[in-house]
Amino acid sequence: MKPKQFAVIGLGRFGSSLALELMELGYEVLGIDRNEEVVEDMSEYLTHTVVADATDEEMLKSLGIRNFDCGIVAIGDDIQMSILSAILLKELGVSTVVAKAISVLHGRALQKLGVDRVIFPERDMGIRVAHQLVTPNLLDYIELSKDYLIVEMTVTDCMDGKTLSELNTRVRYGVTVVALNKRSGIIVAPTAMDVVNAGDVMVVIGSNDNVERFETEVVNLQQK
Repeated sequence: MKPKQFAVIGLGRFGSSLALELMELGYEVLGIDRNEEVVEDMSEYLTHTVVADATDEEMLKSLGIRNFDCGIVAIGDDIQMSILSAILLKELGVSTVVAKAISVLHGRALQKLGVDRVIFPERDMGIRVAHQLVTPNLLDYIELSKDYLIVEMTVTDCMDGKTLSELNTRVRYGVTVVALNKRSGIIVAPTAMDVVNAGDVMVVIGSNDNVERFETEVVNLQQK
């Protein structure tokens, strides 16, 4: 099967790190930026790079942009260019269009244009850091929807040596452990008899309120 192809427009800090990670994951990446120096720096790391104005429709057509599985508008300092680029990607038939927004209004405009996914890197990182600061054993935090979360949490001493059946998180807290990352490896969809140890990482999913209650009670137990 041919690997997915991504086009990343804007190779600033966000765009370049995204493009490099996609390459690391084994996908083909076309990097587009107006800055010749930036494009030259990234040329040895990405599948293809080109110096181009992403608002130039003919240029995008010549690059065969419609053949890409996903187009990512990572422009962060020019809202007008970001919006125009997103419009062109949609009009030229790119299957999935993702765009970075630098403000709520910018994000709202992108959504109105039919962008498939709007990303708020600064806002999302701020939310994650805030949760990590108030919950020390919280490693990562992803908002699945306005009502549901998935979090990665370090197993604390109070849970050490217990089975998932003994913890009974679904009944006690209304959350489900969907994976365990142990020293021996990752367990996806662990069974009730799987044992957790201090330092393991558990991936938990549940409603906002239930996950928050689970976080709080685990921290409180750890602190006692």
